[in-house]
Amino acid sequence: MLNKFFIENHVKMALQEDIGFGDITTDYLTNEDDKMTCSLNSRTDGIFCGKSVFETVFKVLSEKVNIKFYFEDGDEIKKGDKIADIEGPARYILMGERTALNYIQRMSGIATETNKYQKAIGEYKAKIVDTRKTTPGFRAFEKYSVKTGGGSLHRFNLADCAMIKDNHIKYAGSLTKAVEKLKREISHAHKIEVECDTLEQVKEALNCGVDIIMLDNMSIDTMREGVKLINGNAIVEASGNVNLSTIKDIASTGVDIISSSAIVAKAPTLDLGLDCI
Repeated sequence: MLNKFFIENHVKMALQEDIGFGDITTDYLTNEDDKMTCSLNSRTDGIFCGKSVFETVFKVLSEKVNIKFYFEDGDEIKKGDKIADIEGPARYILMGERTALNYIQRMSGIATETNKYQKAIGEYKAKIVDTRKTTPGFRAFEKYSVKTGGGSLHRFNLADCAMIKDNHIKYAGSLTKAVEKLKREISHAHKIEVECDTLEQVKEALNCGVDIIMLDNMSIDTMREGVKLINGNAIVEASGNVNLSTIKDIASTGVDIISSSAIVAKAPTLDLGLDCI
């Protein structure tokens, strides 16, 4: 999901933002040939994510920075674990430290939160998926983190899948009219999803032959009825009021997908630190 050139371009912009016209602290405290050794350590439990991004930050600054990792993306880490050793020019390690940590703390936090949600589903078939409520310019990294944490992915962008929401329905005149027009216009390769607030809308969406039906902000009992109505004739997605205390009950209704912005938008950063040895 994260190609080398994509990571490198993003990292260069991040470093340009942070370094600007120079690191006046490091530039005046270090010489070009000064060396230092550090370790990347975990200060809490979680799921590690962002190895290649972390490494790219330092490689962009200097090829002489060497990193030895002891964990891979998706690995469970514990408080006190040493994730990596970093050795090389002091100037570039100090200069890149904050940017590198910003990436992996955010990415590891999302992977950790996603993992909690997927585990909370328990024995049910449902998958936790993300939404488009992402940080502008950082979506690919956030989605990669969701996948690393054991989640699945919804749309990458508006061109991936046609999703008819309440405002689309109001504009088109009806759910049926919206679906009919989309079916005439979109590619055969695209699916159509409809956001349904009521069981009446679920019935209408079924009659239109859509691919995915979202049960939006419904009660558990209503969702169960919706799943029975759909009866395998469309992928069933549940959304709304999804948190760690409700997700297992939602999964018990038989839905295929549970979408939540919380795994990204509300994920705390994971406490990781770079410590000089």
